[in-house]
Amino acid sequence: MTNIELLEIAKNAREKAYVPYSHFQVGAALLTKSGKVYTGCNVENASYGATNCAERTAIFKAVSEGEQQFDKIAIVSSSGEFTFPCGICRQVIAEFMKDGEIILGNDQGEIKTLQFKEVLPFAFTEADLEINRQKKE
Repeated sequence: MTNIELLEIAKNAREKAYVPYSHFQVGAALLTKSGKVYTGCNVENASYGATNCAERTAIFKAVSEGEQQFDKIAIVSSSGEFTFPCGICRQVIAEFMKDGEIILGNDQGEIKTLQFKEVLPFAFTEADLEINRQKKE
């Protein structure tokens, strides 16, 4: 699947966003290593902490269907500009896609592709937990 195709799927997902408070729609399309695509949109809540981002929605859908290895995620928003994943989403992405790509699209048809390690170079991972376990032994 091309990055352009994945961005189009993310744009379609963006239209389903539930954003009565911010009016900031985000859509994501996640490509798994098995070739399946899972979509997500942001879902807001009056209690802002209960809001879920598009990227995490897509990842959680994939994981709940048995997928845990991802190649890339495409993200688009209603801002018209490139929209990067928030910090929480970056950490969730790090759990499943340390070596994958982040594909961003804007309303001008421009595409920005980054390796995930560029977006969160010092992610907290299971390796950090292992180091802690070894110190305690």
